[in-house]
Amino acid sequence: MKVAIMQPYFMPYIGYFQLINAVDEFILFDTPQFIRHGWIERNNILKINGDSIYIKVPLVKHERSTAILDIKINNSINWEEKILAQITHYKKKAPYYNEVTTLLNYSFEFKTESIVKLNYYALKTICDYLNITTPIKIWSEMKVEIESANAPDEWALNICKALKADTYYNPEGGLSFFDRSKYKNENIEIKFLRSTEIEYNQFSNNFVPFLSIIDLLMFCSKNEVISMMDKFKIID
Repeated sequence: MKVAIMQPYFMPYIGYFQLINAVDEFILFDTPQFIRHGWIERNNILKINGDSIYIKVPLVKHERSTAILDIKINNSINWEEKILAQITHYKKKAPYYNEVTTLLNYSFEFKTESIVKLNYYALKTICDYLNITTPIKIWSEMKVEIESANAPDEWALNICKALKADTYYNPEGGLSFFDRSKYKNENIEIKFLRSTEIEYNQFSNNFVPFLSIIDLLMFCSKNEVISMMDKFKIID
């Protein structure tokens, strides 16, 4: 069984969805401490002039040590309408504006205080649209007993062992983070996914990579995006 484990990101870039599509089970790792200025409550889209801008889900103030699973959304702010307002400029040039707003409206219909649950539902919505059938699970809800981790790179190892997974997939950013020998000793193969260069027409000739899936879906058809799911290299 092939497994990938990532923190729950809000409307992430295509590489996150390629990772989901490449494995047999995808786990949202929500028990670590929440780190500010990451991708759990925000992501980047384009402005009409080609600069990027954040779309954000506002959060309730919390202690620095708060785990991701305990982070709450500040629903006293009408953040859904703000995000929808932030993307209206796409309507002028993006051929799939209506499809994307439908997906966002559907994602925002799920009312919750949990950023993890919101992101889970949004990921599922996008995956369903792109015909990605990989099961997505929330780690804190799985109730799986694992060995204690003695180093940061052992959480994934111990989860894989508990699930009897034989292959672990991670984005290539983890190449220097993981001690591959630990996985080899447990007969677990570790592979790193590197997205190949994906470019598409945006607002200008200067392509901006690694934006939210929202931007990609604005400019590319469903079938075009589905065809991009396999545009990656595996680094052993």
